[in-house]
Amino acid sequence: MPAQRAAHAAAKPEPSAPAATPQIQLIPASAEGALDAAEEAVDLLLESGRTPGDVLVITTGESHPWAAHELSFGEAAYWAQHDAGDDVFYADASAIDRAAPRPVVVVAVNGGTESATALALPQTLGRARTLLIVCGDTQTINSVLGVGV
Repeated sequence: MPAQRAAHAAAKPEPSAPAATPQIQLIPASAEGALDAAEEAVDLLLESGRTPGDVLVITTGESHPWAAHELSFGEAAYWAQHDAGDDVFYADASAIDRAAPRPVVVVAVNGGTESATALALPQTLGRARTLLIVCGDTQTINSVLGVGV
């Protein structure tokens, strides 16, 4: 038995190694309802045992109210909360390059241009380690991702 455990442990990737492609889940919603759908997804994740620091929420249109509120205290304080990694973090798709990877990324396709969404979705896929949840119009998302999700 110890040899099997050692072999299994050796097969685990290093924390810095790229993770496998995350699972993708689609929650159909209109652009107007995408933010609410994302909030419900976050609630379910937390209720199922995910820690808040595991979750990053990205919006493609209007900012999440939490992000808008926190940014009112300045960019430094806002990004310090991100870096602490203690809570769910909300950011606009335009800031995805600055956001660190997290186990779960929830995307609210709540507006914005189709080209901005086309850029954001692959980037969010790169930030999600185990699960990417995309809330929005199914047809738009599938055409952007190039697959039926």
